[in-house]
Amino acid sequence: MSLKDRFNHRLERSRAPSLKNWDRRPRADLSVAPSGVAVDCGWGRLLFGQTFTDPESLARALQEEHPGKRDVALYLNDPHVVLSYAPQDLFLDPSHTFRLWFERYQSCARRPKGFHIRLLNSLADAEAIQKLYIAHHMVPPGAAFVWNQRTSKVLSYWVAEDSQDGRLLGVVNGVDHAAAFQDPENGASLWALAVDPQAPYPGIGEALVRQVVEYHQARGRAFLDLSVMHDNSNAIRLYRKLGFERIPAFALKNKNAFNEPLFIGRQPEADLNPYATIIVDEARRRGIGVEVIDAEAGYFALTLGGRRILCRESLSELTSAIAMSRCDDKAITQRVLKRAGLRVPEQIRYQALDQAEAFLSRFGRVVVKPARGEQGAGISVDVRDPETLETAIAAARKVCEVVILEEFVEGEDLRIVVIDFKVVAAAIRRPAQVVGTGRHSIRDLIQARSRRRRAATGGESSIPLDAETERCVRQAGYGLKDVLPEGEVLQVRKTANLHTGGTIHDVTADLDPVLAEAACAAARALDIPVTGLDFLVPDVRGSDYVIIEANERPGLANHEPQPTAERFVDLLFPRTAVREGLG
Repeated sequence: MSLKDRFNHRLERSRAPSLKNWDRRPRADLSVAPSGVAVDCGWGRLLFGQTFTDPESLARALQEEHPGKRDVALYLNDPHVVLSYAPQDLFLDPSHTFRLWFERYQSCARRPKGFHIRLLNSLADAEAIQKLYIAHHMVPPGAAFVWNQRTSKVLSYWVAEDSQDGRLLGVVNGVDHAAAFQDPENGASLWALAVDPQAPYPGIGEALVRQVVEYHQARGRAFLDLSVMHDNSNAIRLYRKLGFERIPAFALKNKNAFNEPLFIGRQPEADLNPYATIIVDEARRRGIGVEVIDAEAGYFALTLGGRRILCRESLSELTSAIAMSRCDDKAITQRVLKRAGLRVPEQIRYQALDQAEAFLSRFGRVVVKPARGEQGAGISVDVRDPETLETAIAAARKVCEVVILEEFVEGEDLRIVVIDFKVVAAAIRRPAQVVGTGRHSIRDLIQARSRRRRAATGGESSIPLDAETERCVRQAGYGLKDVLPEGEVLQVRKTANLHTGGTIHDVTADLDPVLAEAACAAARALDIPVTGLDFLVPDVRGSDYVIIEANERPGLANHEPQPTAERFVDLLFPRTAVREGLG
């Protein structure tokens, strides 16, 4: 090793994080700070380990966690010693702590496009924040708690708001350590960052982090810390980009049901997809045994006492083969629902091209789809000319030899989930769209949007760059190589399926009773205990509708915060259900 290499190696070692030099400046006298400091953050308490006089008192304080909360003890000098006082109740959190020294922070002149960052300013904001946290499987702080912090000097809530419709797209929580306990180190920290996975704009998470940084920097703080799971590579990449460096500060948490995945090790169900995982998690929470049969295909068994039920995601043994076959064939579904007096669009089975062209001529706009299939495969929507019709029929035939033509009906795509013949959730499904930057091609925008959708849905959602996407873009007057003007919204698919990049927006509270009753009547006509009914409606608050499909295996993970998994497990194991007024 050369002299220069040895020097660089020693310099690198001298800068490496360690208990001796990780803050690269003289340690403050922490003895002047109050002792035993814990800040209530709504989701739980943040216990400042450096303010506790001895490890045993910190262990006792951490064990005083309130039910349903998720306390965190951070800045522990000797986490292993604290752990020794309650090894049966506490565990070392597998997260990394990162710090940004404000003197090294570089601001960004580029402003967000399509959204803006602001402070929480209404109870409606607090309620939207609550929904965001629930959708991310995070412990929600409670809307009332969040709203009560609007004048707090310790806690601050920043939100990202869509400039077009005012919808909240993200939230982050800042904690001012100096305001909390006269922190001699003059620090702050960032917690509970959540971004709507269906947000159409890039850079929301970065903008929220920068806002918290610049807010505490303006208040004269010295640094900002944050904690992130060790395997959250996307978040760590963002934090490193902004100048955060890892420091040797460790956290302890309680062994509670919420934290269980962090301390029990990798389980067989870890390989299940999100649609199976949401059910398995709910079953395990109730003490129901879980056996993974085939993780790749989503098969598992749930056992309690002498009852054992096999499932494939939300399809269980309670659904008969007859009911499943009715849903599997879209033509049969239409006939069953029509005979039940429910409104369905006109439909024919494709037999010859001239017959199909006559159907197109009659309605002007049609939908072409395979009689069997799922996840939007082979479906072409809003077909208007004979040439496109022929191409759409060929695409549908690749999925299923039997092809259906259906009249095109204007309206929003509404999915209603019915479990045990009761409506549990309703959501508007919107087709994939991109927002122009004035710099990137439509192809690049689609690819970037797909990357965000895959990351947000565990790989379940992305926009295919196929002939159907190209047709939709061309119908809007563009090509994939064209640059979309800044701020312009372009719909790049006609179908609203999650698997082709569609987004899902909960409307359960707004559902008209006529639509709810139609969904229940459809489930009864099909004689199926769990189903997802696809409607086209002018307005979810109105009574007009047509039912276009029934899905025997609806994705329950798509409808949070509605209790789809809870109601599904209630159906399978009714004795475990928490009845109103009980438990």
